[in-house]
Amino acid sequence: MSFRAYTDTPPSAVRMATGQSVLIDPSSRRGDTCLEVLDGIARVYCPCEETEGMTLAFLQSGDQLRTDRLCSEGVCVEALTPLCFRSDAETSAEAGGFDPVNEWTLQLLRIRHLGNAEQRLQALFALLVNRLGRRCGDWCQLPFRLTHERIGELIGSTRVTSTRLISRLRTADLLKAPPGDPTLSLSPEFIESSPLTA
Repeated sequence: MSFRAYTDTPPSAVRMATGQSVLIDPSSRRGDTCLEVLDGIARVYCPCEETEGMTLAFLQSGDQLRTDRLCSEGVCVEALTPLCFRSDAETSAEAGGFDPVNEWTLQLLRIRHLGNAEQRLQALFALLVNRLGRRCGDWCQLPFRLTHERIGELIGSTRVTSTRLISRLRTADLLKAPPGDPTLSLSPEFIESSPLTA
């Protein structure tokens, strides 16, 4: 896993291409500032050796990452789509105590406690579509794709299990992932019948 360090005094707006990651070092940040996503979708994950790569949250435009609540090793931010964020945003009083990272972590934890991998995969896709996707005609669309390995990490299974489950969804015409297209399309019926509501 490679990422560039983000420790020096950064410019106000940071732009990242899809697939790039940056390490946010909490020791270099003022306690009253946060990162605010201006455009795009990001995955926030843990860089710690024991939990390397563990997804904590997904952030989109308007979401903030509070830097005063990071673990001592910081967190990494990965651009799932072209990403732009402010590094010097003030913590929003309008949020009323809502922390998108904590909310995502809670929802991902709920998914991990479902009975089987099929339920967990369906709940994960429903959560992602309901929070980050949109309805496009007869399909629900996510503007990014996750690797089968990443999906396995999110649902508590192996890459092999994720690949097998996704293959079943394709065969049942519940999922479409055209080659060369960065989006993922899912059946609305599949999303709406999720075992968890977002």
